[in-house]
Amino acid sequence: MKKYDGIIIGAGPNGLTVGAYLAKAGLKVLLLDKRYEMGGGLATEQVTTPGFLHDTHAIYHMMVDYAPPLKDFKLEDEYDLKWIYPDIQVVMPFSDGKYLALYKDPERSYQSIKQFSAKDAEAFRDFARWSQQAMDLFLAPASYVNPMASLDQSARLEANEITRRDDELTGFTPRQIVDGWFENERVRALFLYLATMWGLDYDLEGLGYLVPLMINRGWHYRLCQGGSHHLAHLMSKVIYENGGMILASTDVKRIVVDDGEAKGVEMVDGEFIEAGKFVCSSLNPQQTFLELVGEQHLEEELATRTNEWQYSDWSLFTVHLAMDEAPRFKVAESDPELNNALIYILGYEGEEDLVNHFEAIKRGELVEGGFNCCFPSVHDPLRAPSGRHIGLISQEAPYNLSNGGPEAWYRVRRQHVERCKSTLSKYAPNIIEENIIWDYISTPLDIENKFPDMKQGCFKQGAYLPLQMGYFRPNEYCCQHSSPINRLYMCGACTHSGGMITFGPGYCATEKIAEDLGIEKWWPEPDCVRVAREAGLL
Repeated sequence: MKKYDGIIIGAGPNGLTVGAYLAKAGLKVLLLDKRYEMGGGLATEQVTTPGFLHDTHAIYHMMVDYAPPLKDFKLEDEYDLKWIYPDIQVVMPFSDGKYLALYKDPERSYQSIKQFSAKDAEAFRDFARWSQQAMDLFLAPASYVNPMASLDQSARLEANEITRRDDELTGFTPRQIVDGWFENERVRALFLYLATMWGLDYDLEGLGYLVPLMINRGWHYRLCQGGSHHLAHLMSKVIYENGGMILASTDVKRIVVDDGEAKGVEMVDGEFIEAGKFVCSSLNPQQTFLELVGEQHLEEELATRTNEWQYSDWSLFTVHLAMDEAPRFKVAESDPELNNALIYILGYEGEEDLVNHFEAIKRGELVEGGFNCCFPSVHDPLRAPSGRHIGLISQEAPYNLSNGGPEAWYRVRRQHVERCKSTLSKYAPNIIEENIIWDYISTPLDIENKFPDMKQGCFKQGAYLPLQMGYFRPNEYCCQHSSPINRLYMCGACTHSGGMITFGPGYCATEKIAEDLGIEKWWPEPDCVRVAREAGLL
């Protein structure tokens, strides 16, 4: 019988985080992953033709300037991790040839916005300054500590002038917040898109405090050189170098619970692997508790809350392109630098177009146009053969289609790809069929099939709802990344601080496990967390 100090189910970014920290702390850890390749959403694959490397899930890295593992494991200093941070972060072109652009330098963004509204430019300048203060003081550090009760946290935020402003946004919808800041319809469209592109409902109250974080990250995105999966490989090296083990293509049948305590896992083939100190799951709560633990081992309250867990009603429809040449955008004819942006948001002429898209999603309908796209090989030549390029179209789309449910995607996916390509060619006329070598399609249903923990294609393992965030993510019984079952922990995107490859859930779970086991931490407290604690915010 095999025995390890700890078993981690799921070797995605958060499972890798737990494994790397605890392996370096001296524990004998085993990571188990159902897929043939570890890394979870950190996936880079040759899905079109050989030599074209596509990030088939996570591509835009939003918390590189804060995430503790990147610094603690010295992935840039002692390994070969390199981040690409383009000067032009986002371009939103319009049919009349005008455009909005966000740059690394907010002052350049100010000048772009000023062409549409001097008032909005000033509002942006104020927002950029304040949101960065809020990020440094609370929004970022809060991602890397276990959450406190909502009322207690709110009281602390109210006592600080900078964070009070953020806390006061909580009861507003993203659209109300954006409309309160900006007056121009095109400016509103850009910032409402940034506020909602990672899971916030434009018309939902209760999560307004996240809007500044989402928009602020709109000029802090990075690409991982060589593909997002390279980051997973480097973290796996840390695990192996410190005596840990990762086994892919393995299927866990159940978490073995005896007398209220997790003892290990039973594999589908009947093998039992003992965990002497802990089991940690990076799966969604229903997989962890209902499928692997079994409802018979759960207290009634935990079973009820787990059954109530909700997934998003929308996901992503993506198209990966292998191309003969890089796109040449119409708006770049007067400024070639605009061909080098990281993200392009296409198909919206104003805020109403975006809102109509959101409403169509709720009805289960597809829209023509309206998506973001990226061409990574423009910034990272390693992604494609010499002289050739890759592209990504990424569109918010319903999981359940009104004309047949999720299975209807198999009937309409090709037709919808062609609509998206047609929209792209309106802005970049050289991207036509003659210059597209191959494409690869992924629908919301395909996401669920590829990553079973992302039920309904929900890439955050659970919707962002007021009662599914912070102290209630995934519920009040497991919000500290532990659970009512002794020695069973959670570290997936369904836990605080959510999805988007921030490494927050894995880091918070590591902190809790180390605390419970009395492990001497080899890693320092993150500087941003220390500052927030000294300010009385955490």
